[in-house]
Parts: sequence; structure tokens; C-alpha cells
Amino acid sequence: MLSILTTVDNALIVESAIALLLLLIQVPATAILFSRLLKGPRRHPPIEPLQPTPELLGMVSVVVPTLNEALRISPLLAGLSQQSYEVREIMVVDSKSSDGTRDLVKASQQKDPRFRLMTDDPLPSGWVGRPWALHNGFLYSSEASQWFLGLDADIQPHPGLVAGLVKTAETQGYDLVSLSPQFILKYPGECWLQPALLMTLLYRFDPAGINTEQPERVMANGQCFLCRRSVLATVGGYSSARSSFCDDVTLARNIATQGYKVGFLDGAKVLKVRMYEGAMETWKEWGRSLDLKDATSRSQLWGDLWLLTSVQGLPLLIVMTFLLISPSLSHSPPPLLLLLGLNLFLLVIRFAMLIAIAPSYDRTSAKGSWLFWLSPLADPLAVLRIFLSAFRTPREWRGRKYSAE
Repeated sequence: MLSILTTVDNALIVESAIALLLLLIQVPATAILFSRLLKGPRRHPPIEPLQPTPELLGMVSVVVPTLNEALRISPLLAGLSQQSYEVREIMVVDSKSSDGTRDLVKASQQKDPRFRLMTDDPLPSGWVGRPWALHNGFLYSSEASQWFLGLDADIQPHPGLVAGLVKTAETQGYDLVSLSPQFILKYPGECWLQPALLMTLLYRFDPAGINTEQPERVMANGQCFLCRRSVLATVGGYSSARSSFCDDVTLARNIATQGYKVGFLDGAKVLKVRMYEGAMETWKEWGRSLDLKDATSRSQLWGDLWLLTSVQGLPLLIVMTFLLISPSLSHSPPPLLLLLGLNLFLLVIRFAMLIAIAPSYDRTSAKGSWLFWLSPLADPLAVLRIFLSAFRTPREWRGRKYSAE
């Protein structure tokens, strides 16, 4: 009998020690997360579509980098044609597409003379394809434009996007501002996985619409990236982000470091995006850039991984483990009860965040859209994806292969 009691006591001691260790890991991370979430009520409201006013005439040069985008570029081309006279030119910088992308651009050019199709030069050593195409577009864009707007081919802009974006930038005094879109979901797997991957960004950075004071914590989205032409010229175009697979964040942080005002705002009311087809493509393509390692110091990257593990990866696993193998609550040691309470609290925050980000998703035509509400169950996988990506350099991107150098 004494042996059994000793065994039970030893088990409780081990459980308490593990619980205390996990609390030491999770409590500081929870405090950091909570401090960021408390900024939410102060954020800038979502950008609204606006009609242009005469002073905006010809102020914006739009540049779109493309490589085999025939299956998804048509909504962008149609949406850009609906932008008004604030758009001086629309330059599509193509990297020798072979799928009919160029024909679609030429067809749009027949209807709207603002479209220009150009082919970028051969990719130099040390450059990634996307920043190289955008850099070429910047060099050949009109110097009369005051703003440079980079848009990805998967964007679906609403009428009034450009006018609303430029007016906001000028009113708020931004030198660079990018937008988070509304994501279009179609298939069950992505309805479940994609929100969990997005949450890894929301947990690491201030909410969209908050002016981040530290340049190294600035967030940006190259899908819709507006910058003063004079500022972009001062920093040498995209050259400072030439080798980055997250060139948008790299460039934005470099610009913020030089004292310019950089903003990241909610654009769900002015643009949509259909990024990837299904869960597997979402896991492969989007997951490998979310770590932002090309724009992040090694210490900061490790800090982000600790935070994500603590507040997003572990809560579900800890609660499930407690329910499966732990004794009843009345016999649990206090540290274990505190650990359970903390992780239940983190799960409540997670589901509350899911409600908060629901307007950032268009699920009207999605199959299995109800799986969106179960996306917190994918959190451990999402954090694992960030870990896998953080220590691997991409060798292929959008059909282009890169050397290991």
C-alpha cells in the first residue's frame, strides 16, 4: 500500500513539475499576445472604396508582376479597368509566361490604353523573380506619377480601391501602406487550414490598422502595396529586397528603418484574393513564406516560434492531453489546474479571434464552409508549418528554380 501511495505521489510531483515548466513558457507569451490584442479597438477602420477627386488625376502607376497567371488574372484586369482617372498607367511585367497570360493582357490593352505589357530582363544572380519584376516595373513607370502601386495577379479589386487607398495614405501621412485582403475560400481543406495559418500572423504582429513603432515588427502585404515614388527612388527601388522571398515585408521594414511612415491596414472592403487551390497548395505555397525569415533576425525568428508554440500550438494539445490521461479535477495538483485554466483561456481567445476575422473571408461559394469554425483544430499543424519553413530556404517559387547559393 505504501508503495502505491509513493508511486502516486511521485506521479503528482512529475505532473506538477511539467505543469510549472509549461506555465513558465506560456505565461509570458500570453502576456505579449494579450498586449497586442488590446490594441485592436484603437486600429484604423477598414479602407472604404471612394470616388476620385480632380487632384488625384494621374497620380498612380500600377505594376503587376506575372508568370503563368492565365487562370486567375482576368478578375484583376477587369477590376483595374474599373479604376478611374487616378490611375495613370497599368504596367504588367511578365516573366515570359507560356500559358496565355500575355494574350489576356493584350486583350485588355485593346479596351483600355492604360495597360502596358512588358517583359522583364533575364533574372540576375541574387534576385528573386517577384522583386525583380516589380523593380523593372518601377524603373519603366512614369516619373510623373506620385505613387507606385504593386498588385499581385490574384487580386480582385473593387471599384474605388485605388482612390480610397491613396486618399487614406495622404490623409494619414503614410509614405507606404499595404492592405490585408478578404480571402476567397472554395474547398473544405482550405476552409479548415487557411485561417489557422493566417492566425500565425495575427498572433505575431499588431492588428491591421495599428501604427507599429518598431521597424523590425512592421507588417506588409505585397498583394496591394502602395508607396510614394520618391521614397521608392530614394531606397533604390526593390534592390534592398532583391533576394527576399518575402520582399514586401523586407522592403517595408527597410523603408520604416529610414524614418518613413509605414502602415498596414484592413482592405477587406476594397479587394479580394484567391490565393491557392485547396489545402495542399495552401500548405506548400503560402506556408513556406509565412515565417518571414528573410526579413527577420535569427533572435526575432526564435522569439516568434516560441510565441506561436506557446499560445497557438500547445493549448489544444494540453487540454486534450488533460482530458485523456489526467486524473479528476479534485485530485489534480494546483499547478496542473492553473495550466488547464490558462490553456482553456487561450482557446477561448482563439475562438473569439475566429469570430473577429470572419469578415476577412468570403465563404459564399465554399464547399464545407462550416469547417472554417473548426480551424482552431488545425493550429498545431499551422505552427508546425512555420517551424518547417523557418529552417528551409525555398528552391522553387512560382515555377522558377533557384540555386542553393
